[in-house]
Amino acid sequence: MNDFSNYLICRHPFDLQTLVDTYPPKLRNANKKLVYRIACAPGCTHSGQLSFSRWRAMPLPPTFSPTHAKPNLEVRRDYFGYEPSRDSTEIEWYLNFAHCDLFCAYGGSLFAQDEMQVAEHPALASLREALLKAKIEPFTVEGTEPTPILIRGVERRCAIATNPDREQGRPLGLYGNHFAKASAEAIAQATKPLHPPTITNIIAIEAPVGGYGFYTLEEIRFILTTAFTGFCAARIESNVESAAQAGTVIHTGFWGCGAYGGNRVLMAVLQLLAAHLAQINGLVFHTGSVTESQPVAKAQHILNCDLIADNSSIELVDLLEKIEGMKFEWGVSDGN
Repeated sequence: MNDFSNYLICRHPFDLQTLVDTYPPKLRNANKKLVYRIACAPGCTHSGQLSFSRWRAMPLPPTFSPTHAKPNLEVRRDYFGYEPSRDSTEIEWYLNFAHCDLFCAYGGSLFAQDEMQVAEHPALASLREALLKAKIEPFTVEGTEPTPILIRGVERRCAIATNPDREQGRPLGLYGNHFAKASAEAIAQATKPLHPPTITNIIAIEAPVGGYGFYTLEEIRFILTTAFTGFCAARIESNVESAAQAGTVIHTGFWGCGAYGGNRVLMAVLQLLAAHLAQINGLVFHTGSVTESQPVAKAQHILNCDLIADNSSIELVDLLEKIEGMKFEWGVSDGN
């Protein structure tokens, strides 16, 4: 595997207590303020150091070899739980389904995956304010090129239940636009503080948005390059402070398939391919429900049986053209 460490744009460490004290979040929504008060009660302490890094797009390998070790794929019919790793030799990372301007909507009323992640990891809001103050660019895309951002060592200080629960005052759940409409009592009941906080590592990457018709070769290459770069960067960051070589496990889901209208099967195919190319040890795909696991199973079949069925190496450009030829079609935004 090539050494891609020279594609690092910047890396900045932050002491968590100093970060939160110096750059408090700018929250405009009352329910977001309530969640913050629960997660960060007056007098609470923040421990450890957060590391921010940003990466240039890394060149894709010229060939794909199915004989290389495949990442272990685990499909979970749930959402991100951020559970502490059970294997001390592995470093786990969670995707942030990012906007190109990282965490730009954290203080408003919306509560999609990005905003929920910030609410549960409140130091991320302080991180954005610190980056803006220091004029450090918080962009996950620059021009036409992906520039993934990785955040290592952020505290998760609360867990927010977003599932529908009429008895708890959230008959339609809290995801998306339902969060802002919920009562303060419903928000308080849904928000569980974590004592002690757990620690999360995050990969922030933006998918292409608002496409139409069939995916073009350029769009497919952009998606694969974005995921590949983020996954390679996670492998590098996993070993920044490790004397022994640590394994890298990435938790993902239907990245770019909600408000951005991405194709669920194609986005799963390209993430599986990126994990293989980046030599990631494990990919945990969270589908949310039993029925939603079907696109992942289809993606596995396409990758293993249709694209690389003869178990021989293939030029990556030929592989991408084969994917384009399968005529994957854009969907529509779900409005969240």
